[in-house]
Amino acid sequence: MTVLRYTVPPEKDGCRLGLFLRTQGVTAGLIKSVKYDGDGFFADGRPVRTNEPVHTGQCIHFALPPEQETSVTPQPVPFSVAYEDEFTAVLDKPAGIAVHPTLNYPDGTLANGWLHYLQAQGRTGVFRPINRIDKNTSGLVLCAQNAFAAPLLAASAHKCYLAIVQGTLPLGPGRVEAPIARRGDSIIGRCVREDGKYSLTEYTVLAVGHSHSLAACYPRTGRTHQIRVHMAYIGHPLAGDTLYGGSDAVIHRHALHCGILCFSHPLTGQALRVESPLPADMAALAQAEQLLDGWQLSALPCGAPDET
Repeated sequence: MTVLRYTVPPEKDGCRLGLFLRTQGVTAGLIKSVKYDGDGFFADGRPVRTNEPVHTGQCIHFALPPEQETSVTPQPVPFSVAYEDEFTAVLDKPAGIAVHPTLNYPDGTLANGWLHYLQAQGRTGVFRPINRIDKNTSGLVLCAQNAFAAPLLAASAHKCYLAIVQGTLPLGPGRVEAPIARRGDSIIGRCVREDGKYSLTEYTVLAVGHSHSLAACYPRTGRTHQIRVHMAYIGHPLAGDTLYGGSDAVIHRHALHCGILCFSHPLTGQALRVESPLPADMAALAQAEQLLDGWQLSALPCGAPDET
């Protein structure tokens, strides 16, 4: 059971409990859940209602209510845990694994694997991803361990993707600002179209090889397939991305990897950074194209938080 504790500062003296909790990042939905599904709130060990005032120096505490049951079946799925604490988990997903069960992928997903991981430790919980990546995109997925952490992580998280694109791009920064819409000939496909939603991708070309370039990409908006669509739009589709004009002659999936996740810890506010190096298939292509020299993952910025 996770218990949250707050000490009332002088500037919040006389503030109603509900309002005080909102200033601490506790959502209205969680407050309601603690009231009706949990054990309620306490001030210095005494039960207190949300419309009562709190006073300087009081210790406010409450237990997070139990999680709702999930219908996802625990299954062994290959992934690694890059970071974990009571509030947060960062999972490193291989390519070829969907994040969530869908009609096409009802099991064998990262969600199934996470519940199996918890079960093996005698724990229970739900799968609560903050960022989602495509089935064939590899790399880091940020998850909240409870309902308190979820909105705070969503507000602070930002990420950097590594992409190997076809062709040679000038070294240094670039940007693609082009609206993205559904593509008429595909259920999942997207395209750049005037009536699409505003979309912005910034990138930095890190290395240029014989026929491919390596870029660190920062999606400033959160559109489906955004990096893939934008790089194809400027004439440099991702290697292996046959949906958007790339060739799978050198790699058998689109060459995109979420390599860096940065976020603020939901309880302490501490800035955290988690990294994942290029997976074997992308590293092999990068090696063949001489794209591994002159840059380091640890030196790359995460960039600004995504705008959605």
